[in-house]
Amino acid sequence: MENTEKMRTIWTRHFLVALFGYFCLFMSITLFFLFPLFLKQFNAAQSRIGLIMGIHSLMAIFIRPFIGRMVDIKGRKKISLFGIGFLILLLPCFHLINDAGYLPIILRALMGLGWGVSMTATLTICSDLAPVERLAHSMGIIGIAGLLSSALGPMLAEEVIHRFGFGALFNTSLALLVVSLLCILSTKEVARPNNSKHFDKPKSLRDISILIILLISFLPIVHGAVRGAVVYFIALFGKSIPFERVGPFFLSFAAAAILTRLGIGDLSDRYGRKKVIFPAVCIISFNLFLISQVNALWMFVLTGFIGGFGQGLIFPALSTYIIDILGRENKGLAISLYLAFFDIGMGVGSIYFGWISDLYGYRNMYLFAGIVFFLVSVIFTWKAPSPKSNM
Repeated sequence: MENTEKMRTIWTRHFLVALFGYFCLFMSITLFFLFPLFLKQFNAAQSRIGLIMGIHSLMAIFIRPFIGRMVDIKGRKKISLFGIGFLILLLPCFHLINDAGYLPIILRALMGLGWGVSMTATLTICSDLAPVERLAHSMGIIGIAGLLSSALGPMLAEEVIHRFGFGALFNTSLALLVVSLLCILSTKEVARPNNSKHFDKPKSLRDISILIILLISFLPIVHGAVRGAVVYFIALFGKSIPFERVGPFFLSFAAAAILTRLGIGDLSDRYGRKKVIFPAVCIISFNLFLISQVNALWMFVLTGFIGGFGQGLIFPALSTYIIDILGRENKGLAISLYLAFFDIGMGVGSIYFGWISDLYGYRNMYLFAGIVFFLVSVIFTWKAPSPKSNM
């Protein structure tokens, strides 16, 4: 690897403007984490609320692989502006909802499509505006914007609803989308990869075998499943011990993930993707074992920090690994596939590990999740191809 002192800085004006646009876009979506409170006033059943909220994710997962290819062929900025513009036109329609019937289902489905389009394209724009030799580091920093918006969005939504009502919540989401649109408009057009004249026809993926696709997809799917086991069940597990508050776990997790990505998020740029992925999986797997042994609050908070540290390492390395394998000219497709694999794992994992916890309890569930994740990573490290170059 070349002298890392010669690496160009990530913190350019265009990158920061695009990153802020991505943050505002993400914030506009996370405000809707409190949308179930709006639906509850119509005496909606839990199953109905689950359908209305879940269809958003399902539509985003469905559209991402298709839009990822379009991002590579048609250009990132054009697709990003289209997706954000679509959401801007859609948001005022939420004021028309007066029950938990078909209208909120349709609007949430359309919102999922707009989110899948805009998020994939905008994330790709941000990564393009960072130096190519710092791709993993930039992906980690972009991920921080998602972490912050996921934490701040519900807090802002709660305050807006308390002071001004749900109508103001929809308007706030709309305002954030307008800011995001202006940010993306003001960023420079991303240069074509390698200045290729064939950008409109990205390199064929036919030389990548089905076995390799399966190998590179299995780890992010299992990672998503394990992440879902933590996100969806850790609060219930903490209350069962019992701890009065589980917030410190999430706070320490987010703090560790952010600090890791800012401090050493470029490790895989320096030493190689697989050399970082396997240790990160080992840290997460070990942490799942620790969670299964938790019996004191300090240990509970410590597992949050260790888990955030592992997450801060694996996300930039694994997402960039898939970009390297599929080719930089297929970056939009690679990012969309990674997100789709991860989201599928989150969805399926929540069902599967929920079933495991019903049968054997939370402690055994986390122990089992750690073993599965470690074994899958061993197969991945042994059999999955190594990128020819990180550059």
